[in-house]
Amino acid sequence: MEALSTTRYLLLTILVVSIIAPLTINASIAKAQQWPWGEKEEPYPWLDYLASLTTERNVKLVIITRHESTILVKTKEIFLKSPVAQKLGITDLIFLPIGPELWDETIRKYKERGVSVDVAWGGGPTLFNYMDELGHLLPLNVDKHPEFYAILYEMNKIPEEIAGAPTRKADENGIVHWIGAAISSFGFTVNHKLLQKYNVPKPSKWSDLASPVYAKYLPQTPLVGIADPFKSTSNTRMYEIILQAYGWDEGWKVLTLMAANSRIYDSSSGVRDDVIRGAIAVGITIDFYGYTAMKQNPDCEYVIPEGESIVNADPIAVLSATKYPVHAAAFVAWVLSEFGGQQIWLDPDINRLPINAKVFDTDPGKERPDLKEAFEKASVVGAIKFNESLASATELAMQAYFKATLVEAHYDLQRVWAEIAKAYLDGKITEEQFNFLIDKLTEPFKFKDPLTGQETTFTIEYAMKINKKLTEAAVFGQLMDQWKTGAINRYQKTYEYLKRILAGEWPIKEETPTTPTTSPSTSPTTLSPSPSPSPTTTTITQPTTQPTTTTPTTSPVQTPTPTTTPAGGLPSTTLYTVIGILILIIIVVGYIIMSKRR
Repeated sequence: MEALSTTRYLLLTILVVSIIAPLTINASIAKAQQWPWGEKEEPYPWLDYLASLTTERNVKLVIITRHESTILVKTKEIFLKSPVAQKLGITDLIFLPIGPELWDETIRKYKERGVSVDVAWGGGPTLFNYMDELGHLLPLNVDKHPEFYAILYEMNKIPEEIAGAPTRKADENGIVHWIGAAISSFGFTVNHKLLQKYNVPKPSKWSDLASPVYAKYLPQTPLVGIADPFKSTSNTRMYEIILQAYGWDEGWKVLTLMAANSRIYDSSSGVRDDVIRGAIAVGITIDFYGYTAMKQNPDCEYVIPEGESIVNADPIAVLSATKYPVHAAAFVAWVLSEFGGQQIWLDPDINRLPINAKVFDTDPGKERPDLKEAFEKASVVGAIKFNESLASATELAMQAYFKATLVEAHYDLQRVWAEIAKAYLDGKITEEQFNFLIDKLTEPFKFKDPLTGQETTFTIEYAMKINKKLTEAAVFGQLMDQWKTGAINRYQKTYEYLKRILAGEWPIKEETPTTPTTSPSTSPTTLSPSPSPSPTTTTITQPTTQPTTTTPTTSPVQTPTPTTTPAGGLPSTTLYTVIGILILIIIVVGYIIMSKRR
C-alpha cells in the first residue's frame, strides 16, 4: 500500500512537471528569440544594426511614387534631418512622381542606364500587386537580407487587417512583399453651400450620384466631379469598389449615370480643388482629400458611403532593382515608425490617416484628435468584402472600357442624359418610361473580339480574358475604337427612343429599325454655375444589388521576430508543447491503470 502511495505521488509530480516544463521552455525560447540588435529602446532601435551591415555612404535614394508634392517636400525635409539619414549617410531623396502606367517602363529604363530605383511608395494595392507580378518588388526575406528585420520590426506594430482589409501582401511562404504606409477610405466630398444653392440633396451612397436630381442643370453646369481612371489610381479604385458593391452589370449602370452627371477631370486633385472652391457640389475623393477640403473650407464634408466602401492600405516596398537595400530598408522602416514618417501624415496640409496607431501617442499625434477620430471611424467602417484579385484581373480592361465609353463619348452621353432627366423631372415621361430609357442608355452593346473575330459584350468574364492583352497596342486600339463607337451609337439610339416616347409612342416597338441621329445639337458651353436654381428636387432611388461577398486572397503573413527561424517543420515552441501533451496523456493513462489494479 505504501509503495502504491509513493507511486501515486511520483506520478502526480511528473504530471505537474510535464505541464509546467513546456511553459517554462516556451518562455525561455521566446526570451531568447530577440531582434538582432537586442533590447535597444525607441526610436529606431535597429539603426546601429543597419549601419553595421554596410559601409556605403553618400547615398541618394530614388523613389518612384504616386504621392503629390506636398507629401514629398515634407518627407524630404524631415527625413534628411533624421538620425536615420545622417547615420547611414543618405544625402538625398530623388522622387519620381509619375503615372502608374509608366512605372514599369521607368524602372527598366533607369536600370538600363545603371541607375537603380530603390523604393516604390504610394499608389494603391492594385498597382503594387501588378509591380510584384512583374518582379519589381523585393520580398522581405531576412535570410537573404537581414536588413529587412528593421522593416519587420516596425511592421509588427501594425495589425494584419484594418476594417477587414489586409495591411500587407505576402506570398505562399508568408514572406511579405509590400506593407501599407497609410490607410485610406473612399467616398465623396460635398460642398454644402453648393448643395443648398442648387437645391439638391446630400448623397449618402454611390448610386445617389447617378440620380437625375444632379442632372437638373446639365449640360451647362455639372454638379458632380469624377476623374479619368487612366489619370487617377484613387478614382480607379472607387470604380472597382462600385463594381463589386453593386455587381458588374448594375455597377456599370451606376458608373454610366454617374459619369453622365459629372464633369470629368484629368486628376483627382482637380476634383477636390473644385469642390473646395465651389465649382461643383460633389466630388468623389479619397479620404485625405476630403479631410483637406474640410480644413480649407468649412462648407465641405467628407462622406463614406455606408456599407459601400473599403479601407485600403497604401503600400510601400523595396524594389528588386535597388543597389542600396540597407538604405532602402532604413527609409521604409522610418516611414512606418511612429517617430518618423508616420508623423508626416499629421501635417495639416496633408491630413492622411497613418497606419501605425502608435503615432497618436506621440506629442504631434496628441495635437490631432480630429485625425485620430477619423482613424478610429475608418477602422470600424462598414466595408464590403473586396476581392483584390478580381480587381487586379480586370483593372486595365475596366479602365479602358470606362475611358472609351464614358470619357471619350462623354459629350454624347451627357447631352442625351440631360434630355432624359429633364423630361422626367418635368413630368413629360413616366417613371416606367424613364427606367426603360435608363436601361437602353446603359445596356451592353456588341462588338467584335479582336482575338477571335466573334461578337461579344463587355462581361466580367471578357474583361478578365482581355485584360492582359490590352497591353498590346493593336488590340488596345481596335477595342477602344469599337467601344467608343458602340457607346455613341447606344446613346444616340436612346435619344431616338426618347423622341418617340415624347411623340406619343408607347410602348416602344424595338424591332422597328431606326437610324441613329445626332444627339441634342447643343454646342459645348462654358461650364459655370447657374445663377437661378429653382426646380423642385425629386429623389430617384436607383436599383441596387447586395454587395458581393468575395474575400481578399492574401496569404497568411510571416512576421518573424527571432534572429533565427526553423528551416521547416513545426516551430520549436509548438514541438515542446506537443511533447508535453503526449507526456501528460501517458501519465493519465498510467494513473488510470494503477487505480484499476488497486
